Amino acid sequence: MRNLVAVLVVVVVLVVLLMMAVATVPAGHVGVLDLFGRVQDATLTPGLHLINPLAAVRRMSVQTREIKEMMDTPSSEGLIVHLEISTIVHLNPDKAVEVYKTVGMEYEMILIHPNIRSAVREITSSYEAKALYSPEREKMGQQINKLVREVIEPRGVIVESVLLRDVRLPERLQAAIQDKLSAEQEAARMQFVLLKEQREAERKKIEGQGIAEFQKIVTEGISENLLKWKGIEATKDLALSPNAKIVIIGAGKEGLPVILGGDAFETPTHR
Repeated sequence: MRNLVAVLVVVVVLVVLLMMAVATVPAGHVGVLDLFGRVQDATLTPGLHLINPLAAVRRMSVQTREIKEMMDTPSSEGLIVHLEISTIVHLNPDKAVEVYKTVGMEYEMILIHPNIRSAVREITSSYEAKALYSPEREKMGQQINKLVREVIEPRGVIVESVLLRDVRLPERLQAAIQDKLSAEQEAARMQFVLLKEQREAERKKIEGQGIAEFQKIVTEGISENLLKWKGIEATKDLALSPNAKIVIIGAGKEGLPVILGGDAFETPTHR
């Protein structure tokens, strides 16, 4: 009986040790082996592994995830701007052991959040609040992305992007900025209109000068003798035409012939 109990105890112990020697790493994770503070350099890939039963497996996600941040940050003129930021990150599998050793499992709270807040404050403090409502917002976002990557990625976390999701100012300040932007746009529009009218006036002036010069040239080029000659040529052409007419020589002004159509001398027909 005692032998049977001993065998059962040995079997149970072996089963327990066997279960402790088998570790499973889920998909999208890597396993870090920690044996009483001594961390193995190689990580465990997703799947089933045989390990030292006394070692602990720290499972760390390498999946892409979104980290949201809501914060109040100052602008260059000292105004407080409320921002909502989304940072898309994932743990670098090749540096999972280093992150575990130097930062720990709570690397998101220790490494990512503080550096994002610091980078955003550093960039926004060099811009005016109105920049968040202008094309400069894209430039600001690019600078934040660059700074966050420079600080976080060497520590083992890859930053895919930092997105400015929402920007909020105090209502009165937001209204003032909108009014100022509208006034600037209206001033730019009026400047365009004035420039257009100025160019139109210049065009008309040049056109008028061209017409005046043309008239001057025509006036200077037409003499009395030329007009008489043109009149004689026209009279000649009409006289040679097949239409019936009467030509009175020397009866017109300036001695030019007068041509009368033959219809003017037709005798009415009495019925």
